[in-house]
Amino acid sequence: MASALTEKLSRLVKEMRGQARITESNVQDMLREVRMALLEADVALPVVRDFIARVKDKALGQEVLGSLKPGQALVGIVNKELAATMGEGVSDINLAAQPPAVILMAGLQGAGKTTTTAKLAKHLIEKRKKKVLTVSGDVYRPAAIEQLKTVTKQAGAEWFPSTPDQKPHDIAVAALDYAKKHYFDVLLVDTAGRLAIDEVLMQEIKDLHATLNPVETLFVVDAMQGQDAVNTAKAFKEALPLTGIVLTKLDGDSRGGAALSVRAITGAPIKFAGVSEKIDGLEVFDAERHAGRILGMGDIVALVEQVAAGVDMEAAQKLAAKVKSGDGFDLSDFLGQLQQMKQMGGLSSLLDKLPTQLTAKAGQVDLDKAEKDIKRKEGIIQSMTPLERRKPELIKATRKKRIAAGAGVQVHEVNRLLKEFEQMQEMMKKMKGGGLMKLMKKMGGMKGLGGGMPRMPF
Repeated sequence: MASALTEKLSRLVKEMRGQARITESNVQDMLREVRMALLEADVALPVVRDFIARVKDKALGQEVLGSLKPGQALVGIVNKELAATMGEGVSDINLAAQPPAVILMAGLQGAGKTTTTAKLAKHLIEKRKKKVLTVSGDVYRPAAIEQLKTVTKQAGAEWFPSTPDQKPHDIAVAALDYAKKHYFDVLLVDTAGRLAIDEVLMQEIKDLHATLNPVETLFVVDAMQGQDAVNTAKAFKEALPLTGIVLTKLDGDSRGGAALSVRAITGAPIKFAGVSEKIDGLEVFDAERHAGRILGMGDIVALVEQVAAGVDMEAAQKLAAKVKSGDGFDLSDFLGQLQQMKQMGGLSSLLDKLPTQLTAKAGQVDLDKAEKDIKRKEGIIQSMTPLERRKPELIKATRKKRIAAGAGVQVHEVNRLLKEFEQMQEMMKKMKGGGLMKLMKKMGGMKGLGGGMPRMPF
């Protein structure tokens, strides 16, 4: 996420922290580097100028000059102003309206509007416990209506049917009437997009807004668009009273400029960020935490939330009780641990939220290879019978050949997995015997138990 910007600003943060004294000269040098990093990241020029002026004003104030650790104080100012540029804190979605609360989704074609509609539906169902209906007013793009139907089903919401021969206005009126009669809490309206701004598009969405009187009008923008995102946001802001912004594709190789620009240009708060292609890949946007990520400080709060959401606590407690009772750790348990890792978003998603000084230690690790290795291990265990998983000592030459063929791997890979399992089983026995502290000391010199999996920097 915004890797080039993060890399440059992380390096600057390290240099700033080492400054014994802050002078006008080294503040100017630092700001020159920050300006270049922001411009290269496609941040809009007016936003860059304003940001640099605010940082300079505060950096040369008594707060920094009189500080015992001026370098750290300077980092704090940059962090605070980055957060302020994107809108301080969290701006939650507003559902304070007579049900159904209507949310209008606006944006250009290709920004991820339809998928975001379904992601938002899932968020409202799971986090806000709402009954959600979706409808598509996109009668121009082939398969747009069917796409919304598919992703709405994945989200667990209800979809209102519409057809390409209907007018968007008529679709909206019918959907609103249905939502009222069937006591829906929220109606999400996906609108048509174009490849560029045009008068027909703007008039149509203005008409929909007037018809529906939405409680929220969310502008969906592709974080990879750079300067184009700013121009598009400006045009939509002039046409509609935008109440919030959803940034999509923040997990992609984006320069990060859109996140810093759209808030300042439109005045509307960033409410959500799309962080993966999965249906649950939508996060409530927190400007302070996002600023920390951009500066390479990581986002430990998001990491903890991600792990907590991905871990099946009931299964974890059962495993702990099983190990404690001495029943033994079998290959089904090992498979469960691998699947937990996938539910947490995988290695790359976890590393993305760690501070750069920690992820640098994992810099040599081939994450794609590590992810594939986890999938391969999963395939090998799934090719075993329930009895073989419970009693791996039964797995001899003939069984190994069958398992390898079933998983599409070589026999030596089955052997390697069984050896890794034995190591983990031994570790579990020591944990049962109260030798956990001794084990932790030994692990400093041990190779990662995952073989092909990297030993994590945390």
